[in-house]
Amino acid sequence: MNEILTFALLSFTSFFTLINPLGTMPIFMTMTAGLEHRNRVKIAKKAVLVAFITIIVFAFSGQLLFKFFGISVNSFRIVGGVIFFLMGMDMLQARLGKVKVKESEVRKYVDDISITPLAIPMICGPGAITNAIVLMEDTSGIGTVIALFVAVLVVLLLTYLILISSTKIIKFLGETGNNVMMRLMGLIVMVI
Repeated sequence: MNEILTFALLSFTSFFTLINPLGTMPIFMTMTAGLEHRNRVKIAKKAVLVAFITIIVFAFSGQLLFKFFGISVNSFRIVGGVIFFLMGMDMLQARLGKVKVKESEVRKYVDDISITPLAIPMICGPGAITNAIVLMEDTSGIGTVIALFVAVLVVLLLTYLILISSTKIIKFLGETGNNVMMRLMGLIVMVI
């Protein structure tokens, strides 16, 4: 039981810091500026659903992809570690990395921003995908698989709630609070 709780906590904290809903929130507000609240809710719901499906598909099929391409889990862990470190450095310095969306991309995908760029790569980026594959490799039975599934579900539910409440949260945190949160998340991502 302790193993399952430990694995669930690791899964939750790693996905929460990698998905970084508080860091995605200002970008979501920029991309949905001028839209009615119901349209923001619709976009957030679709983006979170697409991100959930993507993470789960990669968690369960990642090993097959590795075997097909002849990639070892350990080599993927190394590359994933480098990605996590670089993402953490960008967050620590309170700037968005190259994985994040550019203003020109927002205009290009304005018709359906919920899938690209919001769901992929903003919510479900390379860090979250790598994390899903590596954590699935570390599961030791049905209990830890369920813990991984539930952790992803809870993090994405929190992401949805944060996105639809983004206006209120940003007013509450202020610019300084938002920067502090991003830097703390960056430190956590760097040590994953």
